[in-house]
Amino acid sequence: MTRLQLGPIGVSVIPGEGNAFLDATAELADLGYGTIWLAGGQLQRLQQLADVVDTTRTVQVGSGIISVDRFDRAAVAALYAEIDARHPGRFLVGLGGAHGPRPLRTLAGYLDGLDSMAPMVPAAARVLAALGPRMLELARDRAAGAYPFLVTPGYTAQARSLLGDDTALVVGQFVVVEPDPQRARELARGRLRFLTTAGGYAANLRRMGFSDEEVAQLADRLIDAVVAWGDLDRIAERVEQHLAAGADQVVLSVLSAGPPGSLPLQQWRQLAKALIS
Repeated sequence: MTRLQLGPIGVSVIPGEGNAFLDATAELADLGYGTIWLAGGQLQRLQQLADVVDTTRTVQVGSGIISVDRFDRAAVAALYAEIDARHPGRFLVGLGGAHGPRPLRTLAGYLDGLDSMAPMVPAAARVLAALGPRMLELARDRAAGAYPFLVTPGYTAQARSLLGDDTALVVGQFVVVEPDPQRARELARGRLRFLTTAGGYAANLRRMGFSDEEVAQLADRLIDAVVAWGDLDRIAERVEQHLAAGADQVVLSVLSAGPPGSLPLQQWRQLAKALIS
């Protein structure tokens, strides 16, 4: 399988409705981001993915991540076929979100279903949410890429070693464009407090060397390790660390102090100017 060509910098967007949201995604494409990933946790309808692909012209669009516990595999396969017929090669099907006692088996079973139905979502168009080594192996064997989140550059290097040379590694990176340490960390904690209640993220933080107490309290050391905060130069340094460690693409997930539902347009523009040549 040919390794995905993604471009080094992607961006994660919380899916929305209406012209303002779609205009924003069109601007992201114009700013030069290699892939627009629609955050799966807030995805309400699969059609939102198709709307973004239709609105943009050439940029890749990925689902980051479609929850296999929420969306039927037949509907996902139909969506892929519909989009790919209009925009060949532009839509990446990011899958994950398997919960319960056996998430690996659940996700593998979902892939079995996709492989056995028509229309089929080919492995070359699939990216899997992956943190632990067995999920990374599943991504290596049955998809074109792995998409870990809330990780350090050290983790990225280990993941690249496990994935080998043929599987793309897409690293999600939280970003806070804020030089004040206290304000930046508190903003980051607001988002991470929700994520670290999920067993997979908490377990992976422990695998990366953080104690139970650090995970529970979202200690400064943990925040500083998994969130790129500060001025643009400091954020660029973290992104470069992931790329040097083997990431094919770093996906920027901007945390801002704006009102709920607002889009961080200013930060997206600043980051594009600083990071995309």
